[in-house]
Amino acid sequence: MQKSSTCSFMYGELTDKKTIEKVRQTFDNYESNCFEVLLYKKNRTPVWFYMQIAPIRNEHEKVVLFLCTFKDITLFKQPIEDDSTKGWTKFARLTRALTNSRSVLQQLTPMNKTEVVHKHSRLAEVLQLGSDILPQYKQEAPKTPPHIILHYCAFKTTWDWVILILTFYTAIMVPYNVSFKTKQNNIAWLVLDSVVDVIFLVDIVLNFHTTFVGPGGEVISDPKLIRMNYLKTWFVIDLLSCLPYDIINAFENVDEGISSLFSSLKVVRLLRLGRVARKLDHYLEYGAAVLVLLVCVFGLVAHWLACIWYSIGDYEVIDEVTNTIQMDSWLYQLALSIGTPYRYNTSAGIWEGGPSKDSLYVSSLYFTMTSLTTIGFGNIAPTTDVEKMFSVAMMMVGSLLYATIFGNVTTIFQQMYANTNRYHEMLNNVRDFLKLYQVPKGLSERVMDYIVSTWSMSKGIDTEKVLSICPKDMRADICVHLNRKVFNEHPAFRLASDGCLRALAVEFQTIHCAPGDLIYHAGESVDALCFVVSGSLEVIQDDEVVAILGKGDVFGDIFWKETTLAHACANVRALTYCDLHIIKREALLKVLDFYTAFANSFSRNLTLTCNLRKRGWFSMAKALG
Repeated sequence: MQKSSTCSFMYGELTDKKTIEKVRQTFDNYESNCFEVLLYKKNRTPVWFYMQIAPIRNEHEKVVLFLCTFKDITLFKQPIEDDSTKGWTKFARLTRALTNSRSVLQQLTPMNKTEVVHKHSRLAEVLQLGSDILPQYKQEAPKTPPHIILHYCAFKTTWDWVILILTFYTAIMVPYNVSFKTKQNNIAWLVLDSVVDVIFLVDIVLNFHTTFVGPGGEVISDPKLIRMNYLKTWFVIDLLSCLPYDIINAFENVDEGISSLFSSLKVVRLLRLGRVARKLDHYLEYGAAVLVLLVCVFGLVAHWLACIWYSIGDYEVIDEVTNTIQMDSWLYQLALSIGTPYRYNTSAGIWEGGPSKDSLYVSSLYFTMTSLTTIGFGNIAPTTDVEKMFSVAMMMVGSLLYATIFGNVTTIFQQMYANTNRYHEMLNNVRDFLKLYQVPKGLSERVMDYIVSTWSMSKGIDTEKVLSICPKDMRADICVHLNRKVFNEHPAFRLASDGCLRALAVEFQTIHCAPGDLIYHAGESVDALCFVVSGSLEVIQDDEVVAILGKGDVFGDIFWKETTLAHACANVRALTYCDLHIIKREALLKVLDFYTAFANSFSRNLTLTCNLRKRGWFSMAKALG
């Protein structure tokens, strides 16, 4: 029923409040207990139940399920008179109740706690509780303390997306700031980075108060367990990632070595991408999402390599020991080519000039992109030994990255257009078939119209193939859903039990008919019962239309009353595109033979709009229509 095990939906005005509280505490404390409780039926009739609650534990003695049993004890509390007990004394009714259920006294005896634990541990062993094959039961929302946040609530989901965006911002800006040695004198950038640091710090506080999923699949809301889990996993990384390095570097009197150390420590923030990678698994099944993700990864790697490439050039362009310029560095060559050469300031004793930082970053990104994509124009090229070593390493990484990313892009596009390619291949095969065997033009057009319309309805999905993958129980549930229109609209199925409907649904077939298709030819055997779900059909006798069939109509033969197959007395032809749900004679008779009660109701309530066995026997309303 997917309802609460406390049966709170059955409480009423006379249900004892103390008993309700005891039931709730039993669940909260994972205890075994029994109660007598007054509950209400759907029609608000009160019923007394003897309720037993027993926790089921796994091999680690952890409660994973509850076993709740209910015994109707209304006769013991307030005997109800019915036709079979009128005139009986209260004692006689009690004796009758005991006789009908000899095990009632055993059921009313409270279970020993030791026995309960022993039996449940064996049950857990049999069911392999805690393993991956355990069914996913719908659980109630855990009763969390006020200061604990559920990890799946709307607020936490929104907050995670904010952290995700800020993590990508960090992945882009941290390498840039470290490589280009940007001292955050710009107040706007300093404020923005400070806000990011504060948000990361708030995220640490929230993680100390956020539930998580335990190894057994249960939601852990105990504050102590939450703190211990976070301290063991992501706390150190998150703490290092939110320290205000930029504020420290903003002070002018900070030693250059300490400033470089703090700038390097900012790279620790990139470890947050590990947490992001875990969330991306949910989106890998979508081709478009994978394509965007791969492009972003490629751009991010190119950005990181561009920062490293500039750092190498910046380190080598000026020899700080001899205070001379390295003319073979790519930075020096770039400065000459764009007209911003380096010059020596004799008064200050330092080298000045050179390209702007924006130009340097664009040039570095341009070089890494051309190298990663194996284009390599050569206008920016490595000249020193260190630059050449880095370029070799980048080429090796780039070749693997390029092959991985763009190889996947090809696969993604093939998957995206696989269905379309299959459709066109099928059409070409049909056209070649019609041409090879010189099928008449009229029939060829009907065939092509049918294939096109059927594909547009089914999208090329083979229903039988999909159902064959599913287990028997699941296949029956799907078939009941697919045939729900027939079962809901026809009174013949209203008294069918769930088992009977499932048996029928598995035997039903759905066919799609194009205009002009003949469902039955006059003189052929009538071996199926057809239910019209949509569209219109005509019944033709002696070249005369005698009936029009539409949604809700039934045609075929009354197999359950006849012993022989019938010969169709008329043609049944589709006027429009039609959906028919049909069941074969043998399958229908097999179900009716097994469900005898349903067979009588089905025979009595099913009315054929068109009985193809009897000539001229049709529903008058349809014939007149």
